[in-house]
Amino acid sequence: MQNNQIELTQEEYNKLESELEFLKSVRRSEISEQIKQARAFGDISENAEYDEAKNEQARIEGEIQDKEDLIRRVRVIDSKEIDTAVVGVGTLVTVSDAADNEEYKYLISGMMMGSANDPEHNAKKISSESPIAKSLIGKKVGKTCTVQAPGGTIKLKILEISRV
Repeated sequence: MQNNQIELTQEEYNKLESELEFLKSVRRSEISEQIKQARAFGDISENAEYDEAKNEQARIEGEIQDKEDLIRRVRVIDSKEIDTAVVGVGTLVTVSDAADNEEYKYLISGMMMGSANDPEHNAKKISSESPIAKSLIGKKVGKTCTVQAPGGTIKLKILEISRV
């Protein structure tokens, strides 16, 4: 993987494209309408509604630019090519916490997709950029990883790696 390339699953890529399309088609139109209405109030030099709409327009345009840049750098991972010999994006990892011997499942997602629960796999979906994922990626079953988390050090032993 190149330094600036981002790995995403097909589902994550589709979500990113959908978000971009919403911003371009719906949000741009809404902001344009807000600016038009604010201009109708008269003098725009002292018009708070106009200033607010222009600020929101700049924020939306920045978000569009960011998502377009991400899309240019994405490499979609085919689920068939996901290597289950090591932890990576698109893998479901079962780990054991050394402190309490509890088992946890993590679904490693692309870097900017954030974290959420994945009820289908009874797992927590975590970004590949999270401290836990960073310590797990590239490791094999049986390895123990030390994670520097905000709440302290965590030792996780990898029990199983599978595809979603």
